[in-house]
Amino acid sequence: MQRITAVLVFIFFVSATPHPISYGKLPDERLEQQVPLDHSAWDLLLKKHVDAAGNVAYKQFAADSLALAQYLSFLTKNAPLESWTKQEKLAYYINLYNAATVKLILDHYPLKSIKDLKSPWGHKIVPLGKDTISLGHLEHRILRKMDDPRIHFAINCASYSCPKLLNEAFISSTIDTQLDKAARGFINDPSRNQLSGPEVSLSQIFKWYKKDFTKNGSLTAYINRYSTKVLSSDTKISYLKYNWALNEKQ
Repeated sequence: MQRITAVLVFIFFVSATPHPISYGKLPDERLEQQVPLDHSAWDLLLKKHVDAAGNVAYKQFAADSLALAQYLSFLTKNAPLESWTKQEKLAYYINLYNAATVKLILDHYPLKSIKDLKSPWGHKIVPLGKDTISLGHLEHRILRKMDDPRIHFAINCASYSCPKLLNEAFISSTIDTQLDKAARGFINDPSRNQLSGPEVSLSQIFKWYKKDFTKNGSLTAYINRYSTKVLSSDTKISYLKYNWALNEKQ
């Protein structure tokens, strides 16, 4: 009898002992949610570790890796519903892409380029609801399907030639203004697009995703929406070499 009692006490003790939290574990059910979603945790991290030029202090950011994991866990448990507006979905997915990219870099830091990693956009590293998807899936099969080419100026691939990582979170109430700001900033940045002279040199992004920018007109017409210099329809275009060096704050 004493032996049976001891076994029962042991079982009770083990079952009652709390297990450590795993931020990578997918939730069994959805959290109670308020829409629009609160992205203030991500906003604080960006303001703390990203400068106005979009350069990231990764070494210092690593000290807040737990806060980043908690934000990504929060997003995982609050995946978009069909009832969400397009603006709410855009803010969610852009923030998810950028936060997951920063986490990918921190998980392998130090490194000189995201391309030092094997298939960084192909591995399933992004928790989304009860699924796990790749950064490539998030970009090509979700964000690009939302039919807003400005997303190409908002998502950051942790490299100098990429559109800069804004030091603020995207939020649904201001996302159109934020996306316009990102488009103007990228297109008129001479380190990413050289628009002076008879022949302009554009970012490779305009070559890779030309189809997205020309659904409703020419490439030059799209650029003219945001450019401080008006390009003629017969402007000769070349493309700049892409700098994949890590966008690290020096």
